[in-house]
Amino acid sequence: MWYLCVFYHRLLDYRKPEFESLADLFGAFGDKRSSDFNTQDKVLQWRLPKHHHPDSPFHFVHLPSEDVARNIANRSILVKGIYELWGEGNDFEELEEAVKSYPDERKLPYLESESTFKVTVDSFGKVLSLQEQNERIQGLSYIPFKGRVNLKNPDHNFWLMETDENETNNGLPPVVKRRIFFGREIGGADRKLIPLYQLKTRNYLGPTAMDAEMAFLMANQAQAAPGKLVYDPFVGTGSILVSAAHFGAMTMGADIDIRVVRDGRGPDCNVWSNFKQYGLPMPIGLLRADNNLPPWRPGLKEVFDAIICDPPYGVRAGGRKSGGRKLLKGIVGPYTVPDDKRADHIPSTAAYTLVECVHDLLDLAARMLVMGGRLVFFYPVLREDGSVETHFPEHLCFKLVATSEQMLSSRYSRVLLTMVKTSLYTEELALAARIKHLEFRENHLKWLENGNLHSLVFSPADAESGDSKVSKESKPKYRGKYV
Repeated sequence: MWYLCVFYHRLLDYRKPEFESLADLFGAFGDKRSSDFNTQDKVLQWRLPKHHHPDSPFHFVHLPSEDVARNIANRSILVKGIYELWGEGNDFEELEEAVKSYPDERKLPYLESESTFKVTVDSFGKVLSLQEQNERIQGLSYIPFKGRVNLKNPDHNFWLMETDENETNNGLPPVVKRRIFFGREIGGADRKLIPLYQLKTRNYLGPTAMDAEMAFLMANQAQAAPGKLVYDPFVGTGSILVSAAHFGAMTMGADIDIRVVRDGRGPDCNVWSNFKQYGLPMPIGLLRADNNLPPWRPGLKEVFDAIICDPPYGVRAGGRKSGGRKLLKGIVGPYTVPDDKRADHIPSTAAYTLVECVHDLLDLAARMLVMGGRLVFFYPVLREDGSVETHFPEHLCFKLVATSEQMLSSRYSRVLLTMVKTSLYTEELALAARIKHLEFRENHLKWLENGNLHSLVFSPADAESGDSKVSKESKPKYRGKYV
């Protein structure tokens, strides 16, 4: 059945990937246990209302049942609501005709005298006064409501939504003609999660703590759910695992800095206290581990249902791996830490380039994820001369199912990659992945060598590029497009 999906007008590139990940989680594509991951085409049907821009918050989506639609809407961060559409039109006369022609067997069960209801008026592109809202509600007198009005906890919530004619450049997606929608709410996002988990109230924070909204989006795209084990190999202060634990997943993390995973800033200000703050289940373990030298015993495979992380790519923090510069160069040999210094010893580390980090992450995920498990991580994109670098890391064990870009400056953005494991890990695939890694490194050598992304991102703009005001005016001005 077709439903009207209304998104919040922000993080536009993340809307459909999150929705489709949740649709897969709640069974919109059938039983995943019997799925052929290599051939099954998991694509939802989408279509736009008449005269609407692709960036419009209004979309029609085809879903197999109302239960699936409700589960998606109630879990999503970016879906404002999903509605059973009773009618639409360019004006109220056309809307009335459409609602009257909607089948009675679909309408009457929600208009009975024993039920309670509420009508909410909403608009996009303009603000309606309270008087205008009341006038629009009174104009719905042709709908035979028999129940009682309940504004706090109604049995059924109906929405009247309209868009403005955005012919002028007001920062919103252009709509050639006004469009009005009326429908019954199936479900809506719980945006109370965002202020509840906002970072400014978090007990333990670091410079790379993931924003709460983005962490929930990552958890949704990884399909975190009860009974699943989620791992973050760059756990830091645990922001991503907190969001996964909120959705009921078991969590586990690792970090190369033992001061983060063991000590924090005291007994009541550490990674564990972040979970305690929200009453969430504690991680089953936090390891001091090096992603370059994983601690897993040989032969251990397919442990995690999802791996979610924000790898260190040298902008806010540089990557580190075990072994000092002299050790890696062979100037000094390996050493054994004396027993009396083991409790407080902090091993030496060396620079860990993004290319090497991504290769190790893909190899870890290929080995440790279950079939159908998801790898969700951020990858940096550097823009040069207005072009966009779109060569993403690859691995033969994975299928790239979603890319969501978030622009952070005129030259730099990051892309959230979502990959699904579709093949078993073998030594042959590991060798082929190593070859792809060498090709990947060669293609990115000019701006990823030695992990020198920070200087490229924050270096002054080229003086020969012309007037900066001109370049800014040439960009689209849609609100939320570059949030």
